[in-house]
Amino acid sequence: MTQGLLNEGTIGVFLLVTIVLGGGAAALAGRAVALTWRPWWQIVVYVLMLGAAVRFIHYALFDGTLLSLHYYVVDTAICLIFGAIGFQTARATQMVTQYRRLYQPNGPLRWRRRAP
Repeated sequence: MTQGLLNEGTIGVFLLVTIVLGGGAAALAGRAVALTWRPWWQIVVYVLMLGAAVRFIHYALFDGTLLSLHYYVVDTAICLIFGAIGFQTARATQMVTQYRRLYQPNGPLRWRRRAP
């Protein structure tokens, strides 16, 4: 049942291509957007292109379906989650290290104002 929802190949192919390759690339793209102080919505643009690349890898290497809206949306949504996590982690680290007097860490994805 999960095989039909996630990908037409095996779960191993899905984990390798979508999670490891696509998710890793999306996390790095999110980190790059954050480190250059660009707005978060630019991740969406990069992840839309990355979703097409992930779909092409499924097609070219593992005989997957290239033009499938369902699989494209699944791959892109997973990449968007990884990209958002990469962005938020990098932004939290930036805020805490560059504005040390103003902010302190509040977990790996957040920061908070220091008490006066």
